[in-house]
Amino acid sequence: MATLTYLPSARRIVVKVGSALLVDADGYLRDQWLDGLAQDLAKLKSLGYDIVIVSSGAIALGRGRIVDANARLNLAEKQAAAAIGQIRLNAEWQQAMAKHDITTAQILLSPDDTETRRKHLNARATLVTLLEHQIIPVVNENDTVATAEIRYGDNDRLAARVAQMISADALILLSDVDGLYSGDPKIDEAAKHIPEIKQITADIMAMAGPARHAFSSGGMITKLEAARIATSAGCHMAICHGAAMHPIQRLYDGGLATWFQASSRPLQARKTWIDGGLTPKGVIMVDSGASQALGRGKSLLAAGITTAKGTFDKGDLVAITDPANVTIARGLTRYSAHDINLIKGHNSGEIETILGYRDHDEVIHADDLVLDATAKKT
Repeated sequence: MATLTYLPSARRIVVKVGSALLVDADGYLRDQWLDGLAQDLAKLKSLGYDIVIVSSGAIALGRGRIVDANARLNLAEKQAAAAIGQIRLNAEWQQAMAKHDITTAQILLSPDDTETRRKHLNARATLVTLLEHQIIPVVNENDTVATAEIRYGDNDRLAARVAQMISADALILLSDVDGLYSGDPKIDEAAKHIPEIKQITADIMAMAGPARHAFSSGGMITKLEAARIATSAGCHMAICHGAAMHPIQRLYDGGLATWFQASSRPLQARKTWIDGGLTPKGVIMVDSGASQALGRGKSLLAAGITTAKGTFDKGDLVAITDPANVTIARGLTRYSAHDINLIKGHNSGEIETILGYRDHDEVIHADDLVLDATAKKT
């Protein structure tokens, strides 16, 4: 058995559960297995972990009401099956976690929700707020409206995007395999299990094979693509066998898995992503007090803003300048230029009175802000 595990040092984790683990070959929920997994997650929660679940299974649970067990589904039938199965999937997770006095919430995402900055910020804010209130989000792809051209097609990559979005420390892919091998162990007796991968090279990618299970939409190749996304976001990732009882506890204890090592911490990776973004779409000028507060790692509040220049919307990248018109930072704004010019100089508690809504107290949160070391004139 391997002894390597990054899980004890993590504090925010994403757990991806595949259809083949949650639903048996006849389309029935593996309820005892789910109860065991819920027990594992509840234990982590009691230790202070933030947990997000990315769960497949909606189509597998709903397909029996649409077609025979062995029939293939077209796109419309998949969407109909997902619409039926998603209700039950959410209910099963809710009931399993309620046994441990844990509340769950359903989140349905599409690629656009994680890759468009404005929608990314909205989804991130929702997920983080749920975690702050000790609620476990259960995420799935929005299969009921997704098209064949605009969808993830598998929840491995969705899980990686969610891990990136919430700055998770670890992503766990519960699978029907116990990690990556040098070859296919079903046909190659000399294939060796690889416990840790520090860099995803072309040789590593060449080890991937196709999906084998009827309910699986991805294979090892999608898991390696997920590893690329996760590790570049500062998130360690594990592939481990999930079919046995208590798979998370096994992993926590150092059970057999392949761990992909992240090269940085999540927040550092997020700030690198922001710093390497596109050209800022506008400028927010701040007073000296706000400038000093940003230098101490604080968020940008409306009270410290003197003006906003340019035409930009919520989620856009903007530059931040001090009273001398020197660029001191850049970040992702939570309000548009128009709204900022209405709330500038006001306390956060006045935002709702002025705008008629208040999405956030901060105009730019510290996690979405990067100080500019060069301090160039704008």
